[in-house]
Amino acid sequence: MASKTNRKRTSPGQPKNKLLPLVWAVAVLLAAGGAYYVIDTAAPSAQVALNYAPEEIIYDRPFRAIHEMRAGPPIPFLPASQPQPKISVPNSYFDFGRIGAKEVVKTKFLVRNEGNAPLTISRAYTTCGCTTAGFTARVIPPGKAILVTLVLDAGFHDVRGQTVKRGVIIENNDRNSSKAEIWTRADVGQI
Repeated sequence: MASKTNRKRTSPGQPKNKLLPLVWAVAVLLAAGGAYYVIDTAAPSAQVALNYAPEEIIYDRPFRAIHEMRAGPPIPFLPASQPQPKISVPNSYFDFGRIGAKEVVKTKFLVRNEGNAPLTISRAYTTCGCTTAGFTARVIPPGKAILVTLVLDAGFHDVRGQTVKRGVIIENNDRNSSKAEIWTRADVGQI
């Protein structure tokens, strides 16, 4: 007679005991990541997810972009036969969500140079007087980046009850993308 063994039976839909801790760990990580995303994007002065190492960021002669209607200086393109810069804005859009009618909100963007020559910002300007943008540098060496802090002042003029879209235009010496754009959006409340 064959010997019987005491084996615990599981139903087809029930995970095995060895797999259960892994399933719980993944669930906890996903919940934590989702909570961070909700907290990060719900806060009025939240940041765009920025992936960079601190040593990548250039801080040299910071400047501020404002709303200007005048034409800027010519863009100093490098000769086509030389190595070229390449501008990259990994996240070029941020939605502030609902904000107060007098609220001032801000967020940060990363601008990288993925080319083989220095990227020069010859001019940067915002699309409205209610928006400013601070840049950590004007020249970005190859493989480096700068931070752009965009500030939206909803109380600058009366936009209560409106959805506003505001941005910054970055004129630079990348021949293929000489006018890079960063945009934000906000639903401005009545109060």
